[in-house]
Amino acid sequence: MTEDTDARHQVRLRAVEDGDLDVLFDHQADPEAAEMAAFPARDRERFDAHWAKIRLDDTVVSRIIQVDGLVAGSINSWQDEGQRLVGYWIGREHWGRGVATNALTLFLSDLPARPVYAHVAAHNTGSIRVLQKCGFQRDRVQETQAPKPEDGIEEFIFVLAR
Repeated sequence: MTEDTDARHQVRLRAVEDGDLDVLFDHQADPEAAEMAAFPARDRERFDAHWAKIRLDDTVVSRIIQVDGLVAGSINSWQDEGQRLVGYWIGREHWGRGVATNALTLFLSDLPARPVYAHVAAHNTGSIRVLQKCGFQRDRVQETQAPKPEDGIEEFIFVLAR
């Protein structure tokens, strides 16, 4: 159990529970959040299948982000093509309050693997700022080597080397 307290709110990370999935489904179904993340919302059947897969995979580290006892989002780390990736999704009602920065800081303190990579839509300035505050830097070499996205959405790759 990990937590961080500041003057505005308490951020805590904990294991994912079945009862959390309804809130996480609503977060990813928010059209504004999906547009900001440049990631399409899943219908309930696909969402449940995705989370079932995540929860069964021993290589995935997955946590619920709580703020003042409420589910504010989730944060995950997984292996993909030999890289350790990290991603998070915060409900829009918690944006702009430092929740993602606090949660990522806590998560990384319990995740010893380095380097850690994060992919972010170029227009998602809030998430870019979170990554930078947590010590991530743009990996311009990898960005130039990556194939152009089929969806046409520009993406940046960030890395936390140590």
